[in-house]
Amino acid sequence: MARTATPSPKPPARRKRGFERAATLVAGDLRGPAEKRGFAEARLLTHWPEIVGAEIAEIALPVRITYGRGFGGTLVLLTTGANAPILEMRREDIVVRVNACYGYRAVSRVQVTQTAPTGFAEGRVAFAPKPKPGKVPPDPERLERATAGLTHIEDEGLRNALAALARNVLTNRQT
Repeated sequence: MARTATPSPKPPARRKRGFERAATLVAGDLRGPAEKRGFAEARLLTHWPEIVGAEIAEIALPVRITYGRGFGGTLVLLTTGANAPILEMRREDIVVRVNACYGYRAVSRVQVTQTAPTGFAEGRVAFAPKPKPGKVPPDPERLERATAGLTHIEDEGLRNALAALARNVLTNRQT
C-alpha cells in the first residue's frame, strides 16, 4: 500500500531579516479601526504631526472623515474653542496637506468641533502631555527622624538604599 503524505502545518510566514519599522508591524491592526471612522489611510492618524505640521497638531486632532454625495469628504477636527479661529484660517492649508497624504482629493472640507476629549465637566484638553510636576525637598527634621535608626546597619549599600527610600517617600510633589 502506498503511503500518502499528510499535509504538514503551514510554517509561519518568514519576516524580513533585521529590524522592521513599528508602523509596518501594526499597520494591519490599525486598518480596521481607522476604516470605521472613514480613514482609508491609517497614516493620517499615526503621522498627524508630520502631515499637518507641529503647530496644527498641537491644537487639533482628526476625529473622522465623512463622505457625502459630492467628490471629496469632510474631515472633522477636534479642538478647543480658543483654537478654532486658528484652524478656520488654516483650513485650506490643512486640506492641501491631507490630500497630499492621500495622493488624491479625498478631503474637500474641514469641520471644526470644539469639544474637550477629556470630557465636558473638566473643560480642558489633553493634546500635549502635561509637564512633570516639580519636587519639593523634604523637611530636614522629618528626614532626620526617618533616617535616625539607620546608623546601626553595617552594610553600606543597604544603609544608602534605605536612606534614599526615606528621602523619596518624604519628598513632596507639587500638583
